[in-house]
Formats: sequence, structure tokens, C-alpha cells
Amino acid sequence: MTRGGEDRRDAGTAGTGDGGAELRVLVVDDDFMVARIHSGYVARIPGFRVVATAHTGADALAEAARHRPDLVLLDIYLPDMSGLDVLKDLRDTDALVISAARDVPTVKESMRRGAVNYLIKPFTADALAERLRQYAETRRRLTSIGPEARQDDVDRLFGTPTSAASLPKGLSPATCALVAETLREAGGDLSAAEAAELAGLSRVSARRYLEFLCAEGRAELRPRYGSAGRPEHRYQWRG
Repeated sequence: MTRGGEDRRDAGTAGTGDGGAELRVLVVDDDFMVARIHSGYVARIPGFRVVATAHTGADALAEAARHRPDLVLLDIYLPDMSGLDVLKDLRDTDALVISAARDVPTVKESMRRGAVNYLIKPFTADALAERLRQYAETRRRLTSIGPEARQDDVDRLFGTPTSAASLPKGLSPATCALVAETLREAGGDLSAAEAAELAGLSRVSARRYLEFLCAEGRAELRPRYGSAGRPEHRYQWRG
């Protein structure tokens, strides 16, 4: 998924990435405390590891060259140069812009220069976690496609499987896509707990998305009856 060519390593994410290794992250923010907070957010997410922090544009480029991270969390307002200039000069590294800048020209230029996503400050740890999981899932999909992509592979990468308008309140399209892909690739039925572990979610969250997928007709509920007690709810992809 890196800009400017194929991924330079076999590194991926633990459980959700392309090779089983952790995704390496460089955190760039002019505020030392904010950089520390963002690094703490990243450290809580399975499959991601912060390899360095930087507080200026020059240091960001130097650390990127030194550590060759998979992803840079990049602030726009830096003391020596704009984060947009850093974004332009990054090589073989993806960037997720994190900034208080909310003007459309800045957002647009970030997209033009290859940002994989844009998160406006202030934000919650969950908001960052969702975007990082989405990023890891996209990398994993790219790796699973093989040497040539089919149109449906590309559609899954670039399209939005479920519109936000159709989702119940509190559910997000990105996480719904992650749960759907987890279930689709399981090759059999999963419990909510099993789906949660594979997707890196809580069991309660995974169950809500699984129930929504069943209501949409994209998955089906398969009760498994044991020797006694209530049946275990199992879910299987129907697509």
C-alpha cells in the first residue's frame, strides 16, 4: 500500500496484516506531550508498534529514512515546514494525517499527496484505532489478492461495502467491513467471541455487527446445540 511502488518488506500486522509482523509507526507532532499521547494510543492497538517520534519536519524525514516505517502519523502544523511538504517527500511510506487543520484545501492537498486517511484534532483513541484497523485490513487484503487483482477485489479495496446511512447508530462502515471480511474468510461459522478475537474487537461490538450482517442477509445465524442449556450462536457468511 506504500506510495511509489510495491511494499518494500514482508512486514505486516499481527493477526490483521500482510505477514504476521507488527506494523511500524512513526508519530510526528510538534507538541511533545501530544506525540506521547498519540504514541500511547497506537501502543494499545494489537499489530502496531511505534518505532520513533519526531517534532519537526526535518526530523520526521530523517526518522522515516532511518526506521522505514510502514505508516507515519503526520501533523500538518510543524515548526520548520508544513506537514504537506513532509508528505510530498516521504518515500515508500504511507501517511495518515492528524491535524487541527480542517480547511478543505489542506484536506484536498493531503489526499493529492497520498495520505491514506485524515483525522481532525481533537479525536478519541477509538477514532484513531478504527482508522488504523482499517489501514491494516486494507494492507492484508492487498497481500491476499495475489499478483493480479480482479474487479471485485478492487471494488472491496476502493468501495464502501455498507453505507453509513444504513447502519444502526454507533456502528461504522469501516468496522462493519472488517467484521464482514473476517467472517467471509473464516471458511466456516464463527461465534461472536471468535470473530471478535480475529477482528481485534470486543465480543459485544462484534456481535452487534454480526447481527446487523444477518439482518442485511449477508450472514446467517446457525445455532449450535450442545448437551444442555441454550444453543451457542454461530455466524456464517452467505455472500
